[in-house]
Amino acid sequence: MKKLVILLLVLTVAVAAIGPAAAAKQDWPDQLRFMAGPPGGNWFALGGALADMWTKNVASTTSGTGGGVSNVINADRGKGDMGFSVTALVGAASKGEGPYKKPLSNTTVLANLYRQYTYFIMRKDYAEKNEVKTMGDIITKKLPIRLATLKPGTATEFTIRSLFEKGFGVGWKDIKSWGGSVEFASYSDGANLLADNHIDCFAFSVGSVASIVMKIESQTDVVILPVDESALKAMTEALGTVTFEIQPDIYKSIDKPVPTVGDYTCIVARKDLPEDLVYELAKALWANKADLVKAVKAIQELNPEEAVPVAAPAHPGAVRFWKEAK
Repeated sequence: MKKLVILLLVLTVAVAAIGPAAAAKQDWPDQLRFMAGPPGGNWFALGGALADMWTKNVASTTSGTGGGVSNVINADRGKGDMGFSVTALVGAASKGEGPYKKPLSNTTVLANLYRQYTYFIMRKDYAEKNEVKTMGDIITKKLPIRLATLKPGTATEFTIRSLFEKGFGVGWKDIKSWGGSVEFASYSDGANLLADNHIDCFAFSVGSVASIVMKIESQTDVVILPVDESALKAMTEALGTVTFEIQPDIYKSIDKPVPTVGDYTCIVARKDLPEDLVYELAKALWANKADLVKAVKAIQELNPEEAVPVAAPAHPGAVRFWKEAK
């Protein structure tokens, strides 16, 4: 009998010890669904690495394909739990702007992961012929420019189109009315179009050290155009973007820092995910940063100071962790 009493006491203590933890996880989904990007890209590779890491450290997680615009919508509707996007899209979704017809209230940011830079790469011969020094020169001179960017529905196309519309007050139709054209292509196809003189300028968003830019530089002489200060301010006011500078020690086409539209690749999370769960997801993300860098080098930029967005909603659980991590 004495042994039985002792055993019951031990079990009671054990249950009491694990009780709060079990209760805390009671509302967690059985499995988290992560929406990454198209196969072959950085987002797809990083999505798989994140899913494996969270499965080992927090909760069972799967990773599938996705896109910057659709991931925000699907998180809001509960068709996915987390995914990749850019912070400006989350800000636009919260206001019902851009590709979103009405405000989305169930989409938040878990973390800004790494910086996104917007590149406007113009053939040097075209820039010299038309005396183009900044992006604003294209608009003020109403040049019949042959422009290419990524396909509609991508974060890049949203950023480029928004810059023209909100930063300069013109749209794709205006460019066409000047005798220009707008094409949509992949990174590699756009680079080839520029090299073959089928377009004059290729615009896209990517990280601070971009192999695609180096490839373009190896194919033809180009310039990387700065974005005018007034347009940068207009974008910040409208979408909460920031200003980054492309550094001359990375690319041979520039000899001084080039100001441009800046944003972040971020992790979107459903707002109705439990706060303690998102706290643990952010905690594991930070603790396993070194391993994630092996999947995508840009994750090296992850830091508590920039992890919480300024002009887009962030999940309370994430805000709590990143504040503690500073």
